Amino acid sequence: MRFGNRLEAGRRLGARLEYLRGQDLVVLGLPRGGVPVAAEVAAALDAPLDVCLVRKLGVPYQPELGMGAIGEGGVRVINQEVLRGTGVSPDDLARVEERERRVLEERGARYRGQAPPVDVAGRTAVVVDDGVATGSTARAACRIARARGAARIVLAVPVAPRDLAHRLGGDADDLVCLEKPFAFAAVGQFYADFDQVADEEVTTCLRQAAHRHRHAAGAGSADREVTVTAGAVRLGGRLTLPDDATGVVVFAHGSGSSRHSPRNRFVAGGLHRAGLGTLLFDLLTDAEEADRGNVFDIALLAGRLLDATDWLRDEPDAEGLAVGWFGASTGAAAALWAAAEPSARPAAVVSRGGRPDLAGVRLPEVTAPTLLIVGGADPLVLDLNRDAQARLRCENRLEVVPGATHLFEEPGTLERVTELARDWFADHMAPAHV
Repeated sequence: MRFGNRLEAGRRLGARLEYLRGQDLVVLGLPRGGVPVAAEVAAALDAPLDVCLVRKLGVPYQPELGMGAIGEGGVRVINQEVLRGTGVSPDDLARVEERERRVLEERGARYRGQAPPVDVAGRTAVVVDDGVATGSTARAACRIARARGAARIVLAVPVAPRDLAHRLGGDADDLVCLEKPFAFAAVGQFYADFDQVADEEVTTCLRQAAHRHRHAAGAGSADREVTVTAGAVRLGGRLTLPDDATGVVVFAHGSGSSRHSPRNRFVAGGLHRAGLGTLLFDLLTDAEEADRGNVFDIALLAGRLLDATDWLRDEPDAEGLAVGWFGASTGAAAALWAAAEPSARPAAVVSRGGRPDLAGVRLPEVTAPTLLIVGGADPLVLDLNRDAQARLRCENRLEVVPGATHLFEEPGTLERVTELARDWFADHMAPAHV
């Protein structure tokens, strides 16, 4: 397969990636040549576009040959095989790296200007370049996306060597490549037009993509940082309400997590696409988290969830909306504990990898429809959920996700959690009349 230019390659790649449409995506293009390709992919998937800043470390006397790459966040990938084959000294490597680090910083300011990076945390990052040669730059880009909090990484390129998976060493969760030729010398040989991309073209792609995505998202949707009042404390949160939201789901995170939990944010993105709002908030203050006893104080956490729900119901934007709860790990125990309160009135509860056993004797008092989601490869928690389900008297269901461990890190498992939660809330949450 030969591509006329990068735009054509991006359109073909976007068509191949159609299966990702509707997921919570961010498309990350590698400057400079990967950005026009990524812009076409982002347009095809209705996803936001950002740059993934990476600089190849070229061999001093053969700069087209990459001996490694560097990226944002101090990420550094070195190809030891190339170093051994070329005899590049540590001093030469350090000089090249220092020079490229300066270029990296300058380009970040040039491409983004005053705009902040697109939020990647908890989302699927689709890393796009115009092709892969040695794999060092692609590996660094995937690691950068991971460092920015991406829940899943898909590397998508028009062309690459046949041993692409080996070259990446597992840094990407999924690989999508249109062509893997036997005879591969350089990426440019597979393009009729492979002219160098100017910085101005990169900034134009980013500006146009941002304008398109803002227009597609609609001006009426709300997505803002909030301060949740819970008794005598104030807790950070993020409230997202799509246009014409049919309900809003309050998240109770598990031990050691926060409102920035990548997994909860991934699920929240799926709920937004289904027309459901979300409130992600910190159950504890920073000072309280320092005491590990608070992390497992289910009564305290349940009280915070109830207070946050009361705060939400007083918010003008959420007036009249049904409220559901999504809990993970100990947060699920807090949600079930709180759901036993007669005044709580959640429309539905979903537990992901939860510890319902920690809700103890309160389980039979839960009246809200409850969905328990557990990984099939999480036997201890699965047994705890089966025991807890037997004590529930409300409408309930236990869903086991095959092959999933406690954190649902396996490919496709968190997507399944999102689908199950979305359908459960959609079936049980109608606009409230209070």
